[in-house]
Amino acid sequence: MAIWDGLRPALSTVRVRLTALYSGLFLLTSTIMLTAVNLLLSNRLGHQGEVINRLPDGAEPRPTAGPLPDLVSGGEELDRLSSAVLRYQWTVTGIMIVALTIVSVAAGWWLAGRLLRPLHHITATAHRLSLSNLHERIGLTGPRDELRELGDTFDAMLERLERSVDSQSRFIANAAHELRTPLATQRAAIQIGLEDPIPQHLVEVREKLLTANRRTERLIDSLLVLAQAEHGLDSAEPVALDLLTRQVVQEAVTDDVSISLDLQPITVVGDAVLLNRLLTNLVQNAVRYNRPGGTVQVNLTATGTLSVRNTGPEVPAERIAELFQPFRRLQPRTRTDDGGAGLGLSIVASISQAHQATVTAQPNPDGGLELTVRFPISPPQPAPVGANRR
Repeated sequence: MAIWDGLRPALSTVRVRLTALYSGLFLLTSTIMLTAVNLLLSNRLGHQGEVINRLPDGAEPRPTAGPLPDLVSGGEELDRLSSAVLRYQWTVTGIMIVALTIVSVAAGWWLAGRLLRPLHHITATAHRLSLSNLHERIGLTGPRDELRELGDTFDAMLERLERSVDSQSRFIANAAHELRTPLATQRAAIQIGLEDPIPQHLVEVREKLLTANRRTERLIDSLLVLAQAEHGLDSAEPVALDLLTRQVVQEAVTDDVSISLDLQPITVVGDAVLLNRLLTNLVQNAVRYNRPGGTVQVNLTATGTLSVRNTGPEVPAERIAELFQPFRRLQPRTRTDDGGAGLGLSIVASISQAHQATVTAQPNPDGGLELTVRFPISPPQPAPVGANRR
């Protein structure tokens, strides 16, 4: 029993099962073929014997196409010869089956090992990989079969995983840097400002601490929203996107930037809070990175296409992809700095992905940017939420 328990893992490998399958199929077909040949030979010999036994005494048998020579005469001699031939044939068949068993097992073992060699390479690479060597790839060569496709799929997965880990590392480093700045400001205000406890200095220290605290709070709130959006939607409901957009624009602080609206009624299925944050980030981003006296155009079509276009500094087309990366700012703000951390459009991208929407950006010829979010069209839903009609 202990020996069987020790052999069971070795006998349960794919190579052993493939070898058994190859050998079994080969032996089955070989045995059927040899048995059929022997039975046909036996039937032929019996038929020849019956023909010769029906000949008159002293008559010579006619030449036939059978295996027996026409020199044989007499039923008894033919029966003995037939029995000897059949015994010899069955003996040779048994020896051949034994030999074929050995050959088929050896050939099946070799063939299974050759077929599974790429799989062993994939397994060894997967065991060797860690966060420090995600740049390695399996790199299978040879014909483009199922195992090659499996290796290429693993390589593509490793590439996505490497990008994700690199992005996460950069995100953590940038988040730590953004959090360290207001904390350093607070520490300096406390250490320097409170050395001379004059009421006027205390007021300045309080304002610095409040400003740094608000910046930290906004950053943490943005990080939480980003994490929630990347997690996906826990629940979805009909949202009147046109009403929600109008409400966000009415609540936006625009200073001397004018906002024009062209909204058509449209209902989408999603999270009203996240959609509110998406619209708020788009509008605030268009206002913040604008020029004095500039404009913002917000359009929403009945097919679920939302576009926000603003006037502002020129944006290089080759750097559009950086807009949606966390903590990236392509241009310094031309509006009042409200302590944003550069997470606005990355949050927009994550919320769009959570709603199965696509977001694109393209620079305007005369400066500024146009951001477009295309929501999937959903069937009309009763009682949409998101804002009250005004």
